[in-house]
Parts: sequence; C-alpha cells; structure tokens
Amino acid sequence: MWPGWFLRLPACGLDGRRLAPVTRWRGPETGAGTQEDGLRQVLEEMKALYEQNQSDVNEAKSGGRSDLIPTIKFRHCSLLRNQRCTVAYLYDRLLRIRALRWECGSVLPSALRFHMSAEEMEWFNHYKKSLATYMRSLGGDEGLDITQDMKPPKSLYIEVRCLKDYGEFEVDDGTSVLLKKNSQHFLPRWKCEQLIRQGILEHVLS
Repeated sequence: MWPGWFLRLPACGLDGRRLAPVTRWRGPETGAGTQEDGLRQVLEEMKALYEQNQSDVNEAKSGGRSDLIPTIKFRHCSLLRNQRCTVAYLYDRLLRIRALRWECGSVLPSALRFHMSAEEMEWFNHYKKSLATYMRSLGGDEGLDITQDMKPPKSLYIEVRCLKDYGEFEVDDGTSVLLKKNSQHFLPRWKCEQLIRQGILEHVLS
C-alpha cells in the first residue's frame, strides 16, 4: 500500500526522459538537431518544481507542516534527476561535436551545421582554434597535424577516386592536380584523409 502523500503527488521528473535518447550523428544526412523543445520543457518543469518546493518549505517552517516534508524531498529528487539528464545530454553532444573536428576537418559540411545550435557552432569554432594552436606548437616551425593518420598507414600513397568536382589540389612538391568527378589519382595518404572523410574522395581498394 502506497502512503497517502505519494498518491497525491503529480507526475514529476518525467520531462527529463525526453532527453534520454541521446542524439547520434550517423552521417550528414541523418544528423539530428538539439532538442530545444525538450530542453525548454525540462527547464520549465524544474522551475515549477523549485517554486512549489519553496512555497511548501516556507509553509512547513511557519505552520509546522511536517507532512509536507516527503513531498518536498520527492520534488527535490525530481529536480536532481532532470538536472542529471540535461547535463548528460548536453555533454554527450559536445563530445560528438568535438569528434566532428577530427572526422570532418575544420570546416563542417552544411548538412551538419544545419543541425547545430549557434552556441554549439561557437563551441566548435573555439575548439578547432585551440586544437590548431596546439598543433602549431608541435614539430618545429611547420607544426604537426595530429588529426592525420589516425591509424598507422600501410603505404604512404593511395589511389583515390573523386566523387564530386573539387578543383585544384596542391600536393607536397608544390604541384597541383585537378580533382574532377570520376577522375582517379595516386596521392599522399595524409593529404587525402580529410577529403575522404568529407566524401569528396574515396579510397580505391584493388
């Protein structure tokens, strides 16, 4: 048998579940945007729970209403739960946005930018600048791009096919190649990785 105070409680802390299915990017076409409506509803519920608790706390102190204490504790637990859901959701998105810098380079495809809030784009820009500053401090005067060769390469050059028109592409020796759709080239692996991640080139496996 549930106690009477529990049966009289409203449904609290349920809005936090709106953020439970964490956003996943499976590709530019399937990116999902920030759940702004869900976040807003969670924050509104938290504000309402806080105001109700403040009122009951004042009444419990002034009127000796000890029967309100279980309800106050229950609302407080609901507030903490919503807070954890919100922080976990936002932190997970930041981790995924950080990973985009390593996977897609410093310039994100428009399909991904469309699904990011202005604050998330600002965070991404700050992160890529910090990463660029760190990479310039490595490897002497020219710096070191640590986003390349995420896996040990089996060969320094690879054969690639161009999936879309890109234009002139400069290689190590200062020469340029014209990347046109369906053209194939034998290029340094480290120069191609970013373009492969962006879907401009594909690695031709013999």
